Amino acid sequence: MSTIKFHQDLKVYPKPFEVAQQIYELSKTFPKEELYSLTDQI
Repeated sequence: MSTIKFHQDLKVYPKPFEVAQQIYELSKTFPKEELYSLTDQI
């Protein structure tokens, strides 16, 4: 068994990180008026 030193070493880390990156990229396409109201909720 390997030693976990950082959160990036966890097996569950890659997928949520990938999803968060996709949400961030998608939120860049939102209209300017939604920039602070909708993206803050996400």
